[in-house]
Amino acid sequence: MSEYLLEMKNITKTFPGVKALDNVQLNVRKGTVHALMGENGAGKSTLMKCLFGIYEPDGGEIYLEGKKASIHSARQAMDQGIAMVHQELHPIRFRSVMENVYLGRFPGHMGVVDHKAMYEKTKALFEDLELDVDPLALAGEQSAAILQMMEIARAVDMKAKIIILDEPTSSLSDREVDHLFKIINRLRAQGVAFIYISHKMKEILEISDEITVMRDGTYVGTWPVTDDKGEKLTIDFIIKQMVGREMTNQFPPREGTPSSDVVLKVENVCSTSRKSFQNVSFELHKQEILGIGGLVGAQRTEFVEALFGLRGIASGEILLNGARYTNKSPGFAKSRGLALLTEERRATGIFGILPILENTVIANQRNYAHLGILNDRRRAADADTECKKLNVKTPSLNTLIQNLSGGNQQKVLIARWLLTNSDILILDEPTRGIDVGAKYEIYNIMLEQIAQGKSIIMISSEMPELMGMSDRIMVMCEGRVTGFLNKGEYSQEKIMALATQFAGRKDGTAA
Repeated sequence: MSEYLLEMKNITKTFPGVKALDNVQLNVRKGTVHALMGENGAGKSTLMKCLFGIYEPDGGEIYLEGKKASIHSARQAMDQGIAMVHQELHPIRFRSVMENVYLGRFPGHMGVVDHKAMYEKTKALFEDLELDVDPLALAGEQSAAILQMMEIARAVDMKAKIIILDEPTSSLSDREVDHLFKIINRLRAQGVAFIYISHKMKEILEISDEITVMRDGTYVGTWPVTDDKGEKLTIDFIIKQMVGREMTNQFPPREGTPSSDVVLKVENVCSTSRKSFQNVSFELHKQEILGIGGLVGAQRTEFVEALFGLRGIASGEILLNGARYTNKSPGFAKSRGLALLTEERRATGIFGILPILENTVIANQRNYAHLGILNDRRRAADADTECKKLNVKTPSLNTLIQNLSGGNQQKVLIARWLLTNSDILILDEPTRGIDVGAKYEIYNIMLEQIAQGKSIIMISSEMPELMGMSDRIMVMCEGRVTGFLNKGEYSQEKIMALATQFAGRKDGTAA
């Protein structure tokens, strides 16, 4: 009997123009959390899609509990005890939570669904996982955390032996992460194995038993998180294995300071929705990176979307370079020098069926037109320049963007907005799901923009990033600004205190 629950041996996968996997191996023990790490484009997701039956490997073998497995579809993977919770969750939004949990396997008899049994099963399942969710509630009305737990509940009910979690905490608050880890630990004790993909180093070291690192489609190595002497792997060691070089600083040095010139002034701006942001006021200076911190539900994203013309503003005043500004539409915002990198790249960023070229130049399309004819040579040259600057890993600009890794998709979206040469860049979670090497490249691009006289508003849920890149931090809680912190005053404790100032108060007053 093999000591491993899962063995993937010499897995190879080639796409047109690129070898995504080159003789990769992965060995996972029963009742453990096995982290799979690597830079964006390293092949992690491709390897998992081969395991889950989405892709057919060109070579190699997969063994489950010592027996050679044949997996040609997601259905076959699930039948053999493998479940996958994807980074981008796509529930059937207008159906109930319980219908999403039992999709494809509704309880019933002779084609008649037993809704009562489905309700009772879902309720019992949620109670066992300590989830306070109504099985009859619409899936589309649930938070990212609930949708994720819903997928894990589905895997548990299917008696999965191996659960793949792809960036499971990218949209979760600290409290929700704690709950997720509690569930993982309980299932681990029952013998369930997890393959855990994440770029959050501290999180990996906290929850994992072993770590496998991949680089450029190849296997680098596997290490226990804690060795026989009780010593833990270090973040520096993991980063070196991932990027193939030493990285001495997490953030590039900031040269210069923001100007005293105010480029954007927001005074008492309120949303058209009473449940959203209210009385938001701040100033953004030229060459400043203004960070916006807060927890899930702080209405940070809703506010910047309103600033860009995607949501309504009921009252308040906005001055852009001293002139009154109205959020008529995204097109109007763009014409006034604003750019918005949205939080959810798959839902509101990329055009999946279009190539990288079109995704890069689409926001700048009018500048390539003359008498209604597009200058394709200029478009290709500009897209190539920006994508190379951001080190986008792709065989060609004609590659469909949906075939890139999440991190490379994000780089293309940043390249899109850099091409517009906007004066104010609004970056909503700019490095979500991106590896440390790529993060550093994006931080350098941000500082280059600042050096050119641009200004940046950056929303980030990662405390080190928020503190490491911001000149000043504005914190929001439940739609209201709760305070500002200047560089030198930063601490996680201070930010968290401001981020929870209104927590639990229905009237919106400070506790």
